[in-house]
Amino acid sequence: MDRGDDDGGGGDEVAATAAPPTDVPAERTARMRRERRKAQKKKKAPPAVDHQPNVMSELPFALASSAAWEQLGFTRTESTQKKRKRKRGDSGGRVDSEEEEEKKKKKKQKESQRPNYFVSIPITNAQISAAVVEVQEAVLQQEPRLVKAMIPAPTLHITLLVTHLANQEQVGLAATALDKAMPSLAELLVGRDLVLPFSGVGHFRKEVVFVGLAPGQHRDTLEKLAEVLRRCFEEQGLLQGDSRGFEPHLTIMKLSKAPKLRSQGLKRVNPDFYSSYTDRFFGDQRVERVDLCSMLKKKQQDGYYHTESSLQLVYM
Repeated sequence: MDRGDDDGGGGDEVAATAAPPTDVPAERTARMRRERRKAQKKKKAPPAVDHQPNVMSELPFALASSAAWEQLGFTRTESTQKKRKRKRGDSGGRVDSEEEEEKKKKKKQKESQRPNYFVSIPITNAQISAAVVEVQEAVLQQEPRLVKAMIPAPTLHITLLVTHLANQEQVGLAATALDKAMPSLAELLVGRDLVLPFSGVGHFRKEVVFVGLAPGQHRDTLEKLAEVLRRCFEEQGLLQGDSRGFEPHLTIMKLSKAPKLRSQGLKRVNPDFYSSYTDRFFGDQRVERVDLCSMLKKKQQDGYYHTESSLQLVYM
């Protein structure tokens, strides 16, 4: 009995001091959970820094250039671009500016010297115009996109020379040049009609399609007529540097009229489109007058180019 009482009493005391508590207060449990969450967050969070990270430095060396950065789809901000320009220095900026201004000046000068007037012989024979329209329609049946490359029948002509007239004063000088050419032209024609027979269809680099001028004495006369006009324009100071050779032809279509066709893949006019007309006779054109025409001004009511001045040929 005594041993049993001693054993039992001693066991109770050991259990009270060594065994973990079976009922932990709720507040303590909650606090422990919060501390564990904080510890986990600290492990996951990146180390704090005092400045924004340099994203470019995280890229491989091969991608660390601005060009490579832009290839990835990112663009430099306007402020960054301004900073880069400032880093080049004031002198470098002035050089770039001067070069750009020089380029603009040359471009403007080139544009200001582009031909805007021409001297021509109009096609007035309805037979020739009708035959040209027939060829154009045959081509369009095979390639409708060429419609904008066609030369309208009312504007058909033979170009004798082209020039740039900067103002109305120079237009007046050009009209004077036509008048001064009359005595020389009358002497050249000496009472004989100048008749131009048109035959066959050809091309220049498959970009310009034209009706050709048949061979004969009339070609030599026409070339001399064009030379007289060029000389009179040169005397008025209106034809400096015009050294292009004279190749008489009647243009019926040209791709330069429709530049968008090139982006559509149509860079040439296939000669097969008009192969059945290569030996066709189109008709005779009697040269009745020479016109000074504007390339840019609105066309006349009859569809022909705006005519500043005309020289009626007199066959004595």
